[in-house]
Amino acid sequence: MFAKRLLLFSAVVAALGFTSCQQEEEITNKEEASQEVLTQIKALGFSNQNVLKVDGGFVVEGDIFLSNNDLTAAHNTKALRVGEAEQYRTTNLVAVSGSRVITISMDPKLPASYGPALDEAIARYNAEGLSITMQRVSSGGNIAISAAPRSAQYLASAGFPTNGNPYNKVLVAERYIGKSPNTNWFATILAHEIGHCIGFRHTDYMDRSYSCGGGYTNEGASSVGAIQVPGTPAAADPNSWMLACIGSGQNRPFNSNDKIALDYLY
Repeated sequence: MFAKRLLLFSAVVAALGFTSCQQEEEITNKEEASQEVLTQIKALGFSNQNVLKVDGGFVVEGDIFLSNNDLTAAHNTKALRVGEAEQYRTTNLVAVSGSRVITISMDPKLPASYGPALDEAIARYNAEGLSITMQRVSSGGNIAISAAPRSAQYLASAGFPTNGNPYNKVLVAERYIGKSPNTNWFATILAHEIGHCIGFRHTDYMDRSYSCGGGYTNEGASSVGAIQVPGTPAAADPNSWMLACIGSGQNRPFNSNDKIALDYLY
């Protein structure tokens, strides 16, 4: 049983990781990150502990994907608040003029049981009356949900907007999610990853141990921005959909502070 799931993001890709015992089929020959890479990751404002090397980059903090280009690209570090436990956004958001429809598709190769969870995640966003609305399409969505590589060490992954557009994919690891997951739990995971796609960071950005356990961890200065959303609380927020970790089977619909954050941005 997996007691905790990490919900992560990255400068390009956000991932949903896990903390648990490993299954027997887990890969064993994992290439380690060099000291230079670890230094670059730290400079970007992410933890450089337990870094996983994956195709095209690295997964940090259990579920945040950083591409090789992210590690060396020039970044603006001014728009940052290192804070308490507010809702946070990145400097990258979806451009909206009046209103905008974001289409989401799911690869038919994924289990059919995943469909209701996606519908529920979409319904949660659309119930908020935002300037962006989500619409499920059969293929070619602005955000495409598909299978993660079998060797993936996370539950799901997503990313941040670029050029005013949402990040274009969410990868889900059937290996860990299972073929028939609890609908509300998986809807929470998908809504979380979609949140990264439209520009949200973790609510417990200031201290990942709040939802994940372990020691205190503040990400520090970050190149992608960790901007506190006005009107959200400085106190800990235990039920936010953007917390880094989620208990097995847990459901997190938007709470009142999440709704303030969503309404403020969109």
